[in-house]
Amino acid sequence: MKSKLNIILTATLVTAFLGAVSIPSSVFAQQVAKHADITFVSFTGPYMRSQMLGFVRPYEEETGSRVFVEHYSGGINEIRNQVESANVVWDVVDLIESDMLRACNEGLLENLDNIGLPPGKDGTPAKVDFVEGALHKCGVGMIIWATAFAYDNDAFGDQTPGNISDFFDTERFPGPRAIRKDPTVIMEWALIADGILPEDVYSTLETEDGVTRALAVMDRIKPGLQLWSNGRDPVRMLQNNEVVMSSVWATTGEVAADESESNFTINWDGRVIEIELFGVPKGSRNKAAAMEFIKFSSSTESLANMASLHPNGPARNSSLKLLSEDVLSRLPNNPAADDLLTIKSDATWWSANHAKLEEVFNNWLAESGLDGPAGTVR
Repeated sequence: MKSKLNIILTATLVTAFLGAVSIPSSVFAQQVAKHADITFVSFTGPYMRSQMLGFVRPYEEETGSRVFVEHYSGGINEIRNQVESANVVWDVVDLIESDMLRACNEGLLENLDNIGLPPGKDGTPAKVDFVEGALHKCGVGMIIWATAFAYDNDAFGDQTPGNISDFFDTERFPGPRAIRKDPTVIMEWALIADGILPEDVYSTLETEDGVTRALAVMDRIKPGLQLWSNGRDPVRMLQNNEVVMSSVWATTGEVAADESESNFTINWDGRVIEIELFGVPKGSRNKAAAMEFIKFSSSTESLANMASLHPNGPARNSSLKLLSEDVLSRLPNNPAADDLLTIKSDATWWSANHAKLEEVFNNWLAESGLDGPAGTVR
């Protein structure tokens, strides 16, 4: 009886307090929601470590909330399954741009237009501070990453590859190459090597003649060609002298280049730039907290922290100002590399044309009996 009386008195006091300070129930609910525990999903390995130390743990310390972290291998199937079954258990997901666009078009992500991102540390408004393409109605930019090419330092004597065209020049730079088993990047590179300007690559690749031109250039590296799917594969191939050049995810390559068994150099010319973004699955029960997490994690300081731990470029320009010259030199969007040829991957274009060109690419491989695992494990 006494415990029941205590409960009634406590409830009465809480009600009286809320009434006395005139806190609307909706506002009270919003404040509670902002500090709710959330689930953040991303790619594992050193990349996730940079996120954990760069903004996940700091967010927990700042808010007192708990962030449960899970890992996945990309794609939107799990998001689709959760949304369609009305059982959304993920609150914030790390998405490559093409996956974000597909999920957004299918109505699987929350609209983030009115998220209210803070300005940069230098006062620059968020819409100006974020790099081009990093703000979308369904996503907020996190990092800039790139595919570049690496070459064996001892393979060519005093001569070293200077640009992306040299990747296909097997007369001056003989030896086997490795590429990812996917039409993206390699087909853009092939057209650049054939004289197409970066701004004309996708309109050319959309034509039958453009595809034929790309494949003709790719034929030059077919003898001895190796295929990779996991980001560490090209590193291993270069370390074991299985190839003399390879496409490589630049961040993975930059980190691996410091390993004692590595003897290769990353060349940034012709790098293909892509954006990774935060997204919120449609129907997240912790939407308010998810948006608070994104606002915190996409701040100038958070993105700079992440970049200092793992060399992915921050999606905010103001973050670059907080980084040392050593860190900047390893980033895909290092300002010092602005003069080098750069291709911004057109995720919208690829989402519409990938299936067709993947078939073309696989047929090209099959002509020489080439085969290998496919995938996007990072």
